[in-house]
Amino acid sequence: MPGVIEVRFKGNRRGAYAWDAPAAPRLHAAVIVEAERGEDLGFVHAVTGVGASACDGCDSCDPAEPVVEGERPCVVRLAGEADLAEHARLREDEDQVRRDVAARAAAAGLAMRISDAEWQWDRQRLTVYFTAERRVDFRGLVRDLAARYRTRIDLRQIGVRDEAARLGGIGRCGREFCCSTWLTQPGPVNLGLAKDQRLSLNPAQISGGCGRLLCCLKYEHQFYVEARKRFPKEGRIVTTLQGEEKVIAVDPLREQVALRGADGTTRSLPLVRFTAETRAARGEGTVGT
Repeated sequence: MPGVIEVRFKGNRRGAYAWDAPAAPRLHAAVIVEAERGEDLGFVHAVTGVGASACDGCDSCDPAEPVVEGERPCVVRLAGEADLAEHARLREDEDQVRRDVAARAAAAGLAMRISDAEWQWDRQRLTVYFTAERRVDFRGLVRDLAARYRTRIDLRQIGVRDEAARLGGIGRCGREFCCSTWLTQPGPVNLGLAKDQRLSLNPAQISGGCGRLLCCLKYEHQFYVEARKRFPKEGRIVTTLQGEEKVIAVDPLREQVALRGADGTTRSLPLVRFTAETRAARGEGTVGT
């Protein structure tokens, strides 16, 4: 039974490959793998169980896809120095390819922005990624590029979030984009996530490098939803030992409740103290010192 490894390519592109050998390759080792037409070079990202399926401890990873035995592509061999040298030459060439494709697209009057170009290691395929506001008829451009580079051309339209994942960058937190390092399926993000967490709704404050809402708005959302169930609703009138007061703010992280009395004075107290005071005001207990 062959093992399974996860191989990572340019732009955070990943794939699972069968490894039919006694010992699995080490992490980050360069390997030659089977491609749809020919061979490609990538780097080992995960080995055996980690590469074969997603963990079941959270829902942030890609779900494991069932694979029919014999249909999973295989690792051909470990890459040698000559293979890595060719890989480096291809990476150097891709920026010039991107500029050339962009110039040809502009000359053809196509409303598309070329984001990236990626050679397959054996030069049997050239994949060009682009963004566009609407559907683009690029059949003429494909024929032009096929004649120019004499290989199979694959033009792929991607969204701005996919573009950010491919190109990478540094987020507001000072770390690399989640989508370009570990977050393979960001999922939908909406403004309600920011509202539930009482975050600023200023787009400049809650948008990522792609211009869309930050994917990390989802990370702590469930905590806030569950935590707020223990707090009174803001704007509610409550009875405490100081009489009727209005809840003006709650802070789930600090476990604090801010109140305003009938005379306009405000105070902030821990949730535990607030709960004890409201219970005591109803005659259901006492408040300790």
